[in-house]
Amino acid sequence: MNGKNIIELNKTHEKETRTARRQERAVRRGVYLLPNLFTSASLFSGFYSIVATFNGNYFYGAIAIIFSIFFDGIDGKVARLTHTTSAFGVEYDSLSDLVGFGVAPAFLAYSVALSSFGRLGWVLAFIYVACTAIRLARFNIQINTVEKNMFNGLPSPAAAGLITTTILLYVTPTAGLDVGKKELFSSMIKNPVDLILTKPIDFILSQHFTILLLILASALLMISTVKYKSFKNVDVIKERPISFLMLAIIMMSLIVLEPIKMLFAIFIIYTASGLVALLLPKRGEKTSEV
Repeated sequence: MNGKNIIELNKTHEKETRTARRQERAVRRGVYLLPNLFTSASLFSGFYSIVATFNGNYFYGAIAIIFSIFFDGIDGKVARLTHTTSAFGVEYDSLSDLVGFGVAPAFLAYSVALSSFGRLGWVLAFIYVACTAIRLARFNIQINTVEKNMFNGLPSPAAAGLITTTILLYVTPTAGLDVGKKELFSSMIKNPVDLILTKPIDFILSQHFTILLLILASALLMISTVKYKSFKNVDVIKERPISFLMLAIIMMSLIVLEPIKMLFAIFIIYTASGLVALLLPKRGEKTSEV
């Protein structure tokens, strides 16, 4: 083989190497783009919820938050499966979460219930947004120091889901969703202070009081140190794949049959699980004998 052929072979090899590197970079850019697309979809859903709520379409505003929760769950899993987690993705995800799980649920709750309480209503809505921001900021700085299988405080998607599904229990498509700012609830409270004084039981059982209580409780749980399962441990699923598959099939079937009630049940059980765990003795801890 003469020198000319060797030079040509080297050029061909370098060209193939450059082509392979360009293709690898293109694939890598596409992989990094994929989780951020789901994050953008979550952000869009949160923004749409605010727009729909402003226009009086509370049902669609609540459904948009559910979609935001769904997309937020996908982006993290896609990033972990494709090994494309990045500092940019973490920050972008947090900013998206603040809109979808902080501002949107607070604005929805204020519009359908808390506005009846006047200044107290929007103050409570702001407290919820502030606690969501604190929860997300704390998560970002503790992401490498806390146990990965546990959340420190109620996750913001769970808090938003609890509030949103509660509102969905009161909101139905037959309530006149596209008729602007009309009364949405059949038992709409016009003067909550008067109702507290004259009919306290009716007030406690009203959706306004329920949403007010959930907004405050969710805000405090997000910034608390109550531990919640993160369900990121895939080893447990690998040990019993058939059992988890059957459980997933049953859950999906129930959600299809009664989507709003089942989603509400899931969020309320998850929220209560952290509080129940506080009352249970820890492993290896002996109960005191009287």
